[in-house]
Amino acid sequence: MLVLTINSGSSSVKYQLIDTARSAVLCKGLVDRIGTQGTNLTHKLPDGRQVTLTDNINDHQSAIDRILETLIHPEYGVIENLAQIKAVGHRLVHAGDKFTQSILIDDEVLAKLHECIEFAPLHNPPNIKGVEASLKKLPRTPNVGVFDTTFHINMPDYASTYAIPHSISKKYGIRRYGFHGTSHYYVAHRAAAILARPISDLRIITCHLGNGSSITAINGGISVDTSMGFTPLEGLVMGTRCGDIDPGLIFMIAARENLSLDDASSFFNKKCGVKGISGLSNDMREIETAAQAGNQQAKLALDVFCYRVKKYVAAYIGVLNGADAVVFTGGIGENSVLVREQSMSNLTALGIHLDSVKNQTVRATESTISTPESPIRVMVIPTNEELVIARETEKIVNKA
Repeated sequence: MLVLTINSGSSSVKYQLIDTARSAVLCKGLVDRIGTQGTNLTHKLPDGRQVTLTDNINDHQSAIDRILETLIHPEYGVIENLAQIKAVGHRLVHAGDKFTQSILIDDEVLAKLHECIEFAPLHNPPNIKGVEASLKKLPRTPNVGVFDTTFHINMPDYASTYAIPHSISKKYGIRRYGFHGTSHYYVAHRAAAILARPISDLRIITCHLGNGSSITAINGGISVDTSMGFTPLEGLVMGTRCGDIDPGLIFMIAARENLSLDDASSFFNKKCGVKGISGLSNDMREIETAAQAGNQQAKLALDVFCYRVKKYVAAYIGVLNGADAVVFTGGIGENSVLVREQSMSNLTALGIHLDSVKNQTVRATESTISTPESPIRVMVIPTNEELVIARETEKIVNKA
């Protein structure tokens, strides 16, 4: 089945056209800087060709239109007509307790997605715009929503429950939902394949590290705990998100800085994290460069980021009563030698022995970076969320 995957951000749309029968990517690309002068569409083909188109694309509808035009372009397109696309799979971040599995999208589902915007106010609106644009352009093609939260839905209640009155939790659907589910699912199953062992026999800790970051404890293929919570704000220090903090700080800072509730949400989501600590950037590459050049605030941001990763990995070794593998993925996890080395240092007592030489050579390739005698295998596995979305979309369409 040919499945078009769509991942809509606030000013970008990522896409891939995938042949699920062969797990083959026919093309992939990105429209970025939507709504600004000089929008770029970067279209990549398997033979290495890359086409970059610059235009003024003002909204997500125009971005989807341009992507579809690119797919059938006589020079660099990969299909003859849009009817060859048998389904569209959308990455959706959060639907609270309204949807716990992937779902075929219709008008009723779309209305419920609008009701869930408050659960992930940074992610849900652009996700929904991508869905609406696709439905308008391809009204006869099945559109499927694949949620970041689905993989974590079977966490035990003692891991998913917050210590607030049960009546409030029940009334508003409050629990730990977790995110990056398609990524954690993919790299855990890929790790099992590399280890040549059934995932049902394995305890794996997956570290998805990027501008948004989360760590998950996986026992027998089931997510049993994860660092993000009711929203993507909880857990690790991230690019612009604070991660775990004393809730009292929210009240104190809001009062002292005269912030409304919306202002406070924006502050802790967009002005904190490594960007807030460093005063420099949310890009870990820039943080590392500045830290190595002697910028002390950048070094502190790096240290805090890595320390939080280490704390969660160590905690999840306790949750799982040991671990067979720790997997790094995501833009930072796959590419940052320094973050992996610093996060995995001084964990030998827990069974992690990093091979510094191997670690130095690995960027965005499947590799083992622990020593042969390390009881816990440390791995780097590039994520493939789009393939998971495409396969899940095919499954839902075939059921319909």
